[in-house]
Amino acid sequence: MGGITYQKLGHCRILEFGAASTPEELAELCDRIAWDEDARVVVLIFGPEVNDRLLDSYGAGRTSFVDPVARLKQPVIAAIRGNAVGPGLELALACDIRIGIEGARFGLPQIRAGSTPINGGTQRLPRLVGQGRAMQMILTGEPIDSGEASRIGILNRVVASDLLASTVVDMAQNMAAKSPLSLTYVKEALYAGRDLTLDQGLRMELDLYLLLFTASDRTEGITAFRERRKPDFKGE
Repeated sequence: MGGITYQKLGHCRILEFGAASTPEELAELCDRIAWDEDARVVVLIFGPEVNDRLLDSYGAGRTSFVDPVARLKQPVIAAIRGNAVGPGLELALACDIRIGIEGARFGLPQIRAGSTPINGGTQRLPRLVGQGRAMQMILTGEPIDSGEASRIGILNRVVASDLLASTVVDMAQNMAAKSPLSLTYVKEALYAGRDLTLDQGLRMELDLYLLLFTASDRTEGITAFRERRKPDFKGE
């Protein structure tokens, strides 16, 4: 496998990393997805080879592997088919949902080499697992297994390696059947709300909810519920 394989699957966009993946390639694909009005959910599939590939461009002034993913408005699911350590874990942390396999290991070992995380590890990990647990992982550089990663919230789900692809695709397609406006607004509320007071966050949540009142998707959702059928959302 060479660079990044790009695939369209209904309203899902699937990016599978290869050994020759580059940050410039990922940035270009993320730009394409950002302008794709039919893209509702993004899936990133990567494994241990990405850890080394990311490390090659680490701190070298090159395009970031992480930033283009973090900027996507669509929900992003990470399918991690192996260990995610160092920059690989930082890429996973930039995704919204993370699914890993049994027996994999996760960590930020940069301190062992006299370095520090540079692609968001010191910021995203404590927001996800809490300050104390993040301190321990980053200051010791010791990895944890997939079971512990699931327990503390790094992974949303752990599956057998042969079930990873089907599990992630099923989740992505289920999410993509939802209103793309609702998906985008929920993601915005969850992330933006972290930097607001509770009152500010509640007002923002209400504002986003009220925006949906003018959307055709909201009418379609109510109508489909009354007619006991699946809604056909258009993102309008």
